[in-house]
Amino acid sequence: MNFEQLNLIEPLVSALLKKGYTEPTPIQEKAIPYILEGRDIFGCAQTGTGKTAAFALPILQKLAATKPATDRVLIRSLILAPTRELALQISDNFVAYGKNLRLRHTCVYGGASQGRQVDALRKGVDTLIATPGRLLDLMQQGFIKLNNVEIFVLDEADRMLDMGFIPDINRIIAKMPAKRQTLLFSATAPAEIMQIANSLLHDPVSLNLSPTSAPPSLVKQTVYYVNKENKRSLLQHVLDNNDIEHALVFTRTKRGADKVVIELNKSGIKADAIHGNKSQGAREKALRGFKNRHIRILVATDVASRGIDVDKLTHVINYEIPEQAETYVHRIGRTGRAGLSGHALSFCASDEMAYLKDIHKLLKKNIDVVSVSPYTIDVPVASARPAQGGGGGRSYGSGGGGRSWGSGSRGGNSGGSGRAPRKRTFTSERRGR
Repeated sequence: MNFEQLNLIEPLVSALLKKGYTEPTPIQEKAIPYILEGRDIFGCAQTGTGKTAAFALPILQKLAATKPATDRVLIRSLILAPTRELALQISDNFVAYGKNLRLRHTCVYGGASQGRQVDALRKGVDTLIATPGRLLDLMQQGFIKLNNVEIFVLDEADRMLDMGFIPDINRIIAKMPAKRQTLLFSATAPAEIMQIANSLLHDPVSLNLSPTSAPPSLVKQTVYYVNKENKRSLLQHVLDNNDIEHALVFTRTKRGADKVVIELNKSGIKADAIHGNKSQGAREKALRGFKNRHIRILVATDVASRGIDVDKLTHVINYEIPEQAETYVHRIGRTGRAGLSGHALSFCASDEMAYLKDIHKLLKKNIDVVSVSPYTIDVPVASARPAQGGGGGRSYGSGGGGRSWGSGSRGGNSGGSGRAPRKRTFTSERRGR
C-alpha cells in the first residue's frame, strides 16, 4: 500500500515523497483512514513505529479541508506531549508534512522564554503542540483559549501517567469542548491507561499494533555483567573496540549522566548530556550536535530522552539497567528503525540483577551475555537464580491496582520483583519547564 491509497491529498503525499516516505507503517495504515472519518482512536504502538505521522497527516488534511473563512486563526487542534524534546519533534514533523499547506502551528514548552511563543500565538495558529506545564501557565495568563479545539491528541499517555501529569491534563480537558475528536496514543496499555481511554474516548477504534514486550526485531541485544566501579572502564573499552561511531547512552539519574560525560570527554570521546537540569538551550544544542554527528555520544535520562529521534542510530547502551522493564524496550527502540539493524548493549551490576530479571520476564527470553571482556564478571552468585523459560544466551532469573484518572495514587504493580513502587516527585523535569 502507498500513501495515495490512504486518500491523502496531493500536498501531503508530495511532502512525504520529498522525505523519502512511500509506504505507510502499520500504525499509519490502520489509523489514518479512521481519523479522516472523524473516529476517536486508542493507538498502542511503541516508539519508532511512525505514530506521529499517523495522527499529524490526517489532522493536517482535515484542517486544510475546513479552513475557516476568517483572517483570525483559532486553535483547532491541540497535541499534548510529556516532554519538550517530544513536543519539538512533533513540531518538526508538522513543518515537514504541512509545508505545502497554508496552515499555522506553534509549539509551547517550558525551559524557554515565553515571549516568542506568545508572539506566535497572537498571530494565530491552527495547531498547538504543548507540554502540560507551559500550556497551563499560558492559559492562566490569558494567552490561550481552547474553546475552539476540534481535535485533541494525548501522545505518550503512559509517560504522562508516570510523570504525574494527571491533574494538569484534567484541568486542560475541562477547558475544551465536550464535542471533539480525541486521539490517545500510548506505548503500553495497562489498566490505568485503559481507564483513561474509557473516560476520554467516545466509541473509539482500538489499534494495538506493537506491544511493549516486543522490541524492534532488528535490534541485537547483549548484556555485560560488571562490577559497578568498573562500568566507566567498560564503557571506554566498548567504545574503543566495537567500531561504535554514534551511540545513545542511558543512565538512571541526571547526576550519573553528567559524570559519564565528564569521563568520556577526559578520555577524548566527544560527549554531551541531556536531562532536566539542563537549560532548554543546552538540551537543544546537545541534541542538535548529536544529530549532525558533531557529538559522538549523547548521555540521557529516560524522561529527557522522550522525543529523541536520530536517523540511522546504530547503538544504544544501557549504562545502568532501568528500574522498569518497559523502559528498557523504549530505550532500545531508539535504534533498529526504518528497516535498519541496531545493537543494544546493557551493563548489569550485582545490585541491578532484579531489574534484569524483570526485563527477561517481559521479553519472555534471555539476553545474550558477553563474557569476553577485561571487565566482565560471572553472574553475581547472591543474585543468580535459574531462568524460568526463554532461551538464547546465558542469563539468570526471570522474576516473578490501578490508578484512576485524576486520583494521583498508584496500585502495586511491581512486576513480581518484590520492590515497592517508586515514590513519584514533582520536579522541574516532570513539569517540562
